[in-house]
Amino acid sequence: MILYSLFAYSQESDVALQSLRKDALNVYMDASDFLKKEIPYINYVRDIKDADVYIISTYQWTGSGGTEYTYFLNGQQLCAGMKDTVSFTAFPDDTYEMIRMKEANTLKMALMRYVMKTPLSRYVNISFSEPLSETVSSDKWNSWVFSASLNGYLNGEKSYNSKNFYGNISANRVTEEWKINLNAGFSYGVDKFLIDDEDYISENNSKSVDALIVKSITDHWSYGGSFNAEASSYNNTEFQAGILPGIEYDIFPYSESTRRQLRILYSAGFNSVRYIDTTIYNKTKENLWLHSLSAAYEVVQKWGTIDISMRYSNYLHDWSKNNFSVDGSVNLRIAKGLSINFGGEVFLIHDQLGLVKEGASTEEVLLRRKELETQYRYFVMFGFTYTFGSIYNNVVNPRFGNSGGSGMTIIF
Repeated sequence: MILYSLFAYSQESDVALQSLRKDALNVYMDASDFLKKEIPYINYVRDIKDADVYIISTYQWTGSGGTEYTYFLNGQQLCAGMKDTVSFTAFPDDTYEMIRMKEANTLKMALMRYVMKTPLSRYVNISFSEPLSETVSSDKWNSWVFSASLNGYLNGEKSYNSKNFYGNISANRVTEEWKINLNAGFSYGVDKFLIDDEDYISENNSKSVDALIVKSITDHWSYGGSFNAEASSYNNTEFQAGILPGIEYDIFPYSESTRRQLRILYSAGFNSVRYIDTTIYNKTKENLWLHSLSAAYEVVQKWGTIDISMRYSNYLHDWSKNNFSVDGSVNLRIAKGLSINFGGEVFLIHDQLGLVKEGASTEEVLLRRKELETQYRYFVMFGFTYTFGSIYNNVVNPRFGNSGGSGMTIIF
């Protein structure tokens, strides 16, 4: 790895050190205390308008089950006209310490050409710490990544106890041309209540197998399909299997996915269902044709982020059996020190074909062990933050914890 360090001579006076700090690069970014300690030769400012460089960070999951973090550096004022994009990948087995060290080293390297425009550049030393081999090893797994997990928890008291177990196994392969996700899982839970010397027991269980295969066509088009098989006591499903091929178009190139996306996906397919109990439509099994249309818009800019998606689907035998949903989040900086955020999701539901004819017991209703009839579902959140005071945010003081600091935060 390439290491950067900034050092001052021990004989320099406090006045000289303060002068160095005054001439440091002003950077606006979401920085942890760790980053402030690891990269001390910049000024961390609280407002984007005071910055010589502002950094926007995004992340997305990789085919290996890890995370790719991307940082967009944008120069203004002293660094006007300068732009850079850097990234690093955190692997599934990386520890928190490994991830934050990768982040620090990536940002150190990215910031160097901006620091070069300040008087502090003469104190920077660059070294390369790792020897290089002359050969490159091949990937013996051919981009396949496998994962398995088994989890459980128990809790209880004199009149109540609960047991929950769940597990998952997956195989994924992601390349420029193909995206393959295979997954199988199960869950089981039981709650037991003792009320007036009488036991009340509620159980739920589910099993599922899912597959997604997608082929890249161009930087805007892709096609593929999904397969799903499952059984769920909550959804009154003894067995369900479906296949849903589809085609997707992204108005922006997929290569820009970490900054902006506008994807439109159309899918159509077949679903076969066998129910545990007779449904409200007097069905114990049925074969269904369906289709769906979805759109997703995501953008990350210096003024904030927007992430919105919509989906419509219906069964072809009866178009009144449909489902429409909208979900998203918006975070906007509307003035110096002032930002607002809001979001949520809304479902309009008219396709509950598996509802049990005899309904649900009281404990199944209270514990949400059975799906209940509804025409809608929603979740909403909102808030705003206002901060004022010194534009600098360099100092880290961990004494008595990390509470405190300057400014005021108001959240609803």
